[in-house]
Amino acid sequence: MENQKYAKIFKIVLWVLMILSVCVLVWGFFTGFEANDGAATNVLLYWAYIVLGLAILAVVCLGLYITATTNPKGLIKIGIAVAGVAILFGICYLLASGSPAVGYSGATPPSASELKMTDTILNMAYIVGGAAILSIIAGEILMTIRNKK
Repeated sequence: MENQKYAKIFKIVLWVLMILSVCVLVWGFFTGFEANDGAATNVLLYWAYIVLGLAILAVVCLGLYITATTNPKGLIKIGIAVAGVAILFGICYLLASGSPAVGYSGATPPSASELKMTDTILNMAYIVGGAAILSIIAGEILMTIRNKK
């Protein structure tokens, strides 16, 4: 019975978000995306950020709520995973050089902190991508060894 209540609430919230998104999009088309120094584009992007933030917040909060109610010991695993990601981010930040962009021809060069953060995110992408590839290869090797009886 309670699941039906949550499903109804989610359905209403999704419809409201959909209607608001369509309204923002239609407003952007009527005002012109390039008119007023791209104000409609800015509003559309900010709305996308808001909806993305709401989605991430909903997933995290609901995941924590469900884990806390069904398996309280699972919160420890979540805490360990968050700590691992924070440590990985710290390592990537320490490895980031923040050197100026080569061949950049923009009007204003990026600041040193922007370059450092960009390098940090690139390092994280490299490490996580490499780990994903290695885990796929290791998984296939382990499956082959286990099924070779």
